[in-house]
Amino acid sequence: MSDYQISKVYPSDKRTNRLVSELLIKEGIRKDGNLDYICAMFDDDMNVIATGSCFGNTLRCMAVDSSHQGEGLMNEIVTHLMEVQFARGNMHLFLYTKCNSAKFFGDLGFYEIVRVDGQIVFMENRKTGFSGYLEKLKEETCECKAYTDLANADKRCLTGHAAASTDGSGTSDPVISALVMNANPFTLGHQYLVETAAASCDLLHLFIVSEDSSLVPFSVRKKLVMEGTAHLSNICYHESGPYIISSATFPSYFQKDETAVIESHARLDLAVFTRISEALGITCRYVGEEPTSLVTSMYNKIMAAELPKADIQCRIIPRKEVNGKPISASTVRQCLKDGDMETLKALIPETTLRYFESPEAAPVIEKIRAEANVIHY
Repeated sequence: MSDYQISKVYPSDKRTNRLVSELLIKEGIRKDGNLDYICAMFDDDMNVIATGSCFGNTLRCMAVDSSHQGEGLMNEIVTHLMEVQFARGNMHLFLYTKCNSAKFFGDLGFYEIVRVDGQIVFMENRKTGFSGYLEKLKEETCECKAYTDLANADKRCLTGHAAASTDGSGTSDPVISALVMNANPFTLGHQYLVETAAASCDLLHLFIVSEDSSLVPFSVRKKLVMEGTAHLSNICYHESGPYIISSATFPSYFQKDETAVIESHARLDLAVFTRISEALGITCRYVGEEPTSLVTSMYNKIMAAELPKADIQCRIIPRKEVNGKPISASTVRQCLKDGDMETLKALIPETTLRYFESPEAAPVIEKIRAEANVIHY
């Protein structure tokens, strides 16, 4: 343990924030625009010689001045950040690091989940965290009625990459697809997308983003998705957990960021999704066309380029329109904010409308109306 002091850096401390930024630049690290905790280690002259930050349950922006590397200061920074996280109640932690630093963090008790070669490694502090998540998805699939119905009709394995038919029958393997949606809230556009995907495959894995960073809480979003798709019989529903479009894998989905950061987060999220696809035998992912949201449009573009490299088709479905305009959850939220129930009725299924007309929805509507901007950037 060194004698150097570690302190929290407050937003009002312009000098220290400037020194932290300069250190990160010097060490070739981009400062994340979305941080909720920053710490710095000082030498006797109050120069910043090491730093680290948090956002949600992740550790990020960690660096030690080159003149002090080899003194064990990074260990102290990581230990400090973990203590901060544990005090917050965050026991399952994630971090990003450069590829050449992965071994160092492995020695500190972090385990690699995925990496984007030459760019970034995504790690967690649970040895069986991601593998346990994959096993949970497999168990959910096996317990799903859509799966058991298909398994009874087709005895070939549905989890793991399906092998080519060798019985000479010429029959093709079951088509297993996936769809990931936030549904904030569930609209007729979402319903159309799910119906289109479900009609084109034997089994559809529908992942509902469980990160509670949206105006409509996850419990409500999940309820509306399931009620709005109850007429479809070939769906397996899953919570996305911390591994798909979460504050750990894709914070840019929820917070404004630079284009390069969004691209990096998107590639990381897709690397995780590829591992999930391998576990569940998914060979196609459906996404809705995105004409209004910058972040989702970029994500779709990268997805269309990257998924085929992993033998996963990417099918972008044109948006369902009403009166010549695409339906979007942003428009629905704006209607709720403005109290425009007449326009709202044309944009959402009956199940969603019933919810927003009920007393149960009052706190959610109040939260939406209190928000200055309800449009997803």
